[in-house]
Amino acid sequence: MNVTWNWLKEFTPCLYSPEELAHRLTMAGLEVEGLRKFGEGLDSVIVARLESVDPHPDAERLTLCRVDTGTERLQIVCGAKNHKTGDLVALAQVGSVLPGDFKIKKSKIRGCESQGMLCSEKELGLAEESAGILILPPDAPVGRPVFEALGLKDVRFEIGLTPNRSDCLSVLGIAREVAALGGQTLRFSPPRAATGEGDIRAFTSVEVHEPGHCPRYAARLIRGIAIGPSPAWLARRLESVGLRSINNVVDVTNYVMMELGQPLHAFDFNLLRGRRIVVRRAAAGELFTTLDGKQHTLEADDLMICDGVGAVALAGVMGGENSEIRPETCDVLLESAYFNPMTVRRTSKRLGIHTEASHRFERGVDIDMTPVALERATRLILETAGGTAAQGRIDVFGAPPERPPVTISTARCNAILGVTLKAERIRELLSSIGLSVTPGGDLSDDMWRVAIPSWRHDLEREIDLIEEVARLHGYDEIPATLPGCGVDSWLIPEAANRVARIRQALTAAGFSEVVNYSFVSPGCWDKIRLAADDSRRRAVPLLNPLAEDQSVMRTTLVPSMLEVLARNLSYRCRDLRLFELRPVFSPRSTVGKGNAALERLSLCLALCGRRAPEGWAQSNEPVDFFDLKGAVENLIELFGLGNVCFVPDGGEPFLHPGKSALLKNGERVLGFLGEVHPQVLGRFDIELPVLICELDLEALWNAPTEARKFRPLSRFPNVQRDTALVVNLEVSAQAVMETVHGVGSRYFEEAVLFDLYGGPGIPEGKKSLAIRVRYRSDEKTLTDDEVNGFHQRIVEALVKRLGAVIR
Repeated sequence: MNVTWNWLKEFTPCLYSPEELAHRLTMAGLEVEGLRKFGEGLDSVIVARLESVDPHPDAERLTLCRVDTGTERLQIVCGAKNHKTGDLVALAQVGSVLPGDFKIKKSKIRGCESQGMLCSEKELGLAEESAGILILPPDAPVGRPVFEALGLKDVRFEIGLTPNRSDCLSVLGIAREVAALGGQTLRFSPPRAATGEGDIRAFTSVEVHEPGHCPRYAARLIRGIAIGPSPAWLARRLESVGLRSINNVVDVTNYVMMELGQPLHAFDFNLLRGRRIVVRRAAAGELFTTLDGKQHTLEADDLMICDGVGAVALAGVMGGENSEIRPETCDVLLESAYFNPMTVRRTSKRLGIHTEASHRFERGVDIDMTPVALERATRLILETAGGTAAQGRIDVFGAPPERPPVTISTARCNAILGVTLKAERIRELLSSIGLSVTPGGDLSDDMWRVAIPSWRHDLEREIDLIEEVARLHGYDEIPATLPGCGVDSWLIPEAANRVARIRQALTAAGFSEVVNYSFVSPGCWDKIRLAADDSRRRAVPLLNPLAEDQSVMRTTLVPSMLEVLARNLSYRCRDLRLFELRPVFSPRSTVGKGNAALERLSLCLALCGRRAPEGWAQSNEPVDFFDLKGAVENLIELFGLGNVCFVPDGGEPFLHPGKSALLKNGERVLGFLGEVHPQVLGRFDIELPVLICELDLEALWNAPTEARKFRPLSRFPNVQRDTALVVNLEVSAQAVMETVHGVGSRYFEEAVLFDLYGGPGIPEGKKSLAIRVRYRSDEKTLTDDEVNGFHQRIVEALVKRLGAVIR
């Protein structure tokens, strides 16, 4: 909201300097974001009289002017054509610095000396555009600074308002705050209604079909006006607050809106078909062209101002092209109304139209200001455009809205603010902004009953009034005290500690964490090929989803992870190690008093691309199943889980049947891992092989752990034996290692599978595995005979249990 110093002074005395007032307004909750001083540093631009205007001897488009400054006569070269001998002009003397850091110097233009510059309104920062130099009134004192002579020295306050302070979207509203801060009285009296000829109801009528969306609609008719430029005072007042002058009638509506906060609209009365106004809802699909020439498709929720045939304005947003004020307009119907804020906001947002009017209506205007602004605008139009007003006004207004009083307790106010204000001081502060404060009567001795005025929509509860007391008393007057508090030491919950350990381990292993919405599209289950009876399809729906593709809660993290992979791959990020640690949700079988969904923490890992970062010393081998399996084994080792095994072929429909596995603890499934099925990858537009894993962390943490025991380092060397054996293809390496560990020996230390071969020399349906077993004693150096005996027992077990053939 922009407001000027001089405009404020028309409503209240300003006891402070502009800088001090800016500070006080900011401390009162109206943040002054900027100050612009008109005429500052321009005292060297003075009023001068043109003594002569002659053609330039060497340039047809230039004139050679001689001006009288009151103390000397100067020669100026000018390029404008709108001046003549005897005019008073604005002369920027040598050394002046105009807006835009443009410094005036003595110079020669086409051979003639120029000792200054005759300025236009644009060059002085008074207008965005100007056709020629500024011609001053004939009574302007020669030699005086232009801004001082014309009363243009002013200060503009640029105030940032919060959405709840719609009462300050006007000069009157800001002036009310200024008067309260300075302990002054606000000078404002509603204007008297302009008298006229002929009852307005004989010429027009107003019908409101939607009183819930338009509780009040008032109108006045002015006939015989003349459209033309606004007087200088009106145009400059609007330009001082950042509005462009259009014509006298439109400028008056903008002026009153800025002054009183009530948006107005002027219709060309002769363009209204049926010479009447109807306020109704739009028909779905109805087309309407606004003042800016854009056509819009309307919906049934849009409120329209119509004539006897069709729409002529979007209520509270923008007028229509078919009824705008034109140069030939002679009769005007002036509208002043109150529209439901939600109705205006919905239309404005949907159509993408934001205007000064919609900005105010969306936040709520003063419904009691409707006739006041209408009469003020009527008088100004009669003053600036002539004409005659029809007698009276049409004011369609039902029952005034109820505004229940709000009570405020002195004790509670002081307790919340940490101050010791007297009850009378609280009454003075609230009364200073126009609130009617009366004793609470039988409520309590320290209670006040406050009647809320029509312009303060934001005051609904006691705490709102306490906030008003705080800002009017001054936030800087509230003592700064530290709150009393105790210091407690809390242990990090074990679940949070486990989550932190997982994040640290995965980050250390080169994984990056991703975070997705917990809402997904119901169609994602089809993309990952879940069966129709899969329990994961029974997702918890959202009551108020943001969009169709975010309408149910996730039962698995897999679809979201594949979406993230697809997005990153589309950006040519091909080497990815990602994890997401977030809850998944499933419906309860019986909904009780608790949440309607079961929430379980889940971990999803995903790999694709190269195994090692790109580099001259690195291979280009892609990641495979065993890279993912290794990451899972690291997590198992992190928590010391025992009796955990990988069961081939996880059975998940979105995994490759020959490259997947279940992670199990006994008969309990802890998760799955494997390569994503090519058909699923195609549905996500992924061209690279992807490895994915999802673990149920609560099941993982509930699995039994193995106690870790310290074993002293042996002082004696180890002895190792290598054995190559041929087994059937279906025999897993896990079965081999379980057989080796199951033999048992006090000197057994470690067994490692170090080779897998299936080429020439190996029968079809077979594979060759090579294992290395290490033995060590803590008491002595083992002999070959002792080691051979232990190792022979392992070999015999492999032959007997797995049908192995020793190579």
